[in-house]
Amino acid sequence: MRLVADRLGKLWGQQTVLVNQPGAGGALAARAVAEAPPDGYTLFMALASAFVVLPELQTNLPFNVNDFVPVGFVGEVPMAIAVSPTFQVHSLADLIAQSKRQPGGLNAAVAFRGGVPHLTTELFRTRSGANLTTIHYPSSAQSMTDVISGRVQIILEGLGGPVGGGQVKVLAVASPERLASRPDVPAVSETIPGFAASGWYVLVAPPRTPARIARKLNDDLRAVLALPEVKDKFGELNTSTRSLSPEQVGEFIRSEQQLWKPIVKRLGLPPQ
Repeated sequence: MRLVADRLGKLWGQQTVLVNQPGAGGALAARAVAEAPPDGYTLFMALASAFVVLPELQTNLPFNVNDFVPVGFVGEVPMAIAVSPTFQVHSLADLIAQSKRQPGGLNAAVAFRGGVPHLTTELFRTRSGANLTTIHYPSSAQSMTDVISGRVQIILEGLGGPVGGGQVKVLAVASPERLASRPDVPAVSETIPGFAASGWYVLVAPPRTPARIARKLNDDLRAVLALPEVKDKFGELNTSTRSLSPEQVGEFIRSEQQLWKPIVKRLGLPPQ
């Protein structure tokens, strides 16, 4: 968002201020924007979890995430299925078969309960029939350390993070098809038809923001995302974008909610 906000400020000829407001699984940042004036001057860079997990785990939120006005699609990072470099499997099909053969199955490292990697791990388990036990960690760094060392065999994480750095074996990416930047890595859908999962970021405005403001912001965001230097930086981060209208962003969010809501319920994550 810092990259995007800086370019938007230059386009608008005025300073943009990026406020990092963590806490309560994203609820604090979402509430701040929900209560902001609907004038287009305060926006929310929302992670996928803000729309698909937050309302399921925090049922007493003083706002409805579906009341935010969609502005634009910023980016997405496909989930990747990777294994320890010492684990002797070389394809996704091999991994699934090995999990069924090995007594007790295999262990999968997961950081942050309820995050997209956690949901993707459960979706993979459900769709593939793999015999997996989830091992939870307080941070991605700790989970990666145990996978690299071979203490845990599997990790599902965004390709834009350490998973893409070469320290683990990436067996497949959960993009709809192979990535142009990683043509040697199969898509999960080649083994599990229709399987796709990504961590994504969208820009939304406070409830009741007029449609004309959302359209103007959408036009400017798409102009920034089309800049060569922005596209190059996104490529370095294994991040892609989609040229969507505000209405299409709303449709995308609803489709993701439909995909992940049953998974969240199946995991039985405790309300916060």
